[in-house]
Amino acid sequence: MENLPFIDFHTHILPMDIPRPPKKFGADGFIDLVFEGDRGHCSCANMVHPDGKFFRRVERNCFDEKMRLDEMKRDGVQTQVLSTVPVLFAYDAKGEAAHYVSSHLNDHLGQLAQNHPREFKALGTLPMQDVELATRELQRSMKELKLSGVMIGTHVGNDNLGDEKFFEFYSEAEKLGATLFIHPWDMMGKETMSKYWLPWLVGMPAETSRAICSFIFGGIFKKFSKLKVVFAHGGGSFMGTFARIRHGHRVRPDLCAIDNTDDPINSLGKFYVDSLVHDPHVLSQMVKFFGEDFILAGSDYPFPLGELPLGGALREAQLERIIKEKIAYKNAEKLLR
Repeated sequence: MENLPFIDFHTHILPMDIPRPPKKFGADGFIDLVFEGDRGHCSCANMVHPDGKFFRRVERNCFDEKMRLDEMKRDGVQTQVLSTVPVLFAYDAKGEAAHYVSSHLNDHLGQLAQNHPREFKALGTLPMQDVELATRELQRSMKELKLSGVMIGTHVGNDNLGDEKFFEFYSEAEKLGATLFIHPWDMMGKETMSKYWLPWLVGMPAETSRAICSFIFGGIFKKFSKLKVVFAHGGGSFMGTFARIRHGHRVRPDLCAIDNTDDPINSLGKFYVDSLVHDPHVLSQMVKFFGEDFILAGSDYPFPLGELPLGGALREAQLERIIKEKIAYKNAEKLLR
């Protein structure tokens, strides 16, 4: 694996200034970055809710592009695909407020990709609670900002991603050739399992499986056959529970097959997952399950639950070099062109 270049499809970044929506939108403001000392030199910052509630501490590499570029060089990462931090989806805010913030975040992402076209590609964020605004911002992101696609959440409010209300958006994304990166957020059951970090350890994998099942049962891959979709964290718990999912679709079609009668196995090969599973044996099983052409290297940089540096599991996996090359960079090159 020496000298093997990596395209890291799954990375997150923040601007040093997160915009506040104007009061005319009825929003008090979104998460702020509060710096500990001089923002030009401090080693970290805190993400803080408008009410002052602490959310997360982030290191400087989350908002300092120079440090990020230095660490990419150190870790052998040729290109990072940038996306925002999922808490900034803000799907619970009014559409206009979320659109205001997402447009500023997308401008920042687009500028980074323009300044460093070899090192950075970018995925925007959208106000998915308002499909019309989301579609408009998708068009701007692809046509004007030249982004590679967008990252969206595993659900939007009470709506799953297979809901018909999103069909207009999927149609436009397919037409524009936008890559959709589906990332968990607002984890199910978080109110009843706050201890032990369980929302991140249990809820996140379940959220990703929820999104994949919503796409399959909703017939999204069938209706929009050219749509480019990537699911985070190796598809979450989907691979481990697929036999149960498929069995349920077969024995209870009255509940599972109401919008798509196709066998769920036919959806494999219609979407991608990233490689972030922390285990070379699991990664090898993923190659058999999802297919060697549908796995993208992803680290979740710069967060501690990710694989830092990228490539540990891939290096140890018992896979042929050509397969490792596909996962490391070739599949992403093909997807992102």
